[in-house]
Amino acid sequence: MGLKTLQWLARILAIVAIIFMSMFSFDAFSGDEPFGEKLLGFLIHNIPALVVIVFLVIAWKREIIGGVLFILAFIGLAIFFRSFTGNQTSLIVISPLLITGASFIIHSILDSKSNNT
Repeated sequence: MGLKTLQWLARILAIVAIIFMSMFSFDAFSGDEPFGEKLLGFLIHNIPALVVIVFLVIAWKREIIGGVLFILAFIGLAIFFRSFTGNQTSLIVISPLLITGASFIIHSILDSKSNNT
């Protein structure tokens, strides 16, 4: 796999993960609440996706730092979901964060080695 492919794989996977996380927030528009409350609920549900967007912006500029942030987000969400739900099915939902973080770190290491030769 080429370095450019790995670089864009990490970025595209992060974007897909953000879109996937955002899809779950649309349930805030169901129910009988006023539109303002629905909109507030939608924004609150999107906080994790917004945090991951910030991580992606950081990773776009500094891949190792961004990769570590993605892996920490995975660990934090794994602890949160495991402690409150008691099952491991949530790992399927958050595993793209781990893969993305590892991809950013691996690309950064391989890119620095190829620039040194």
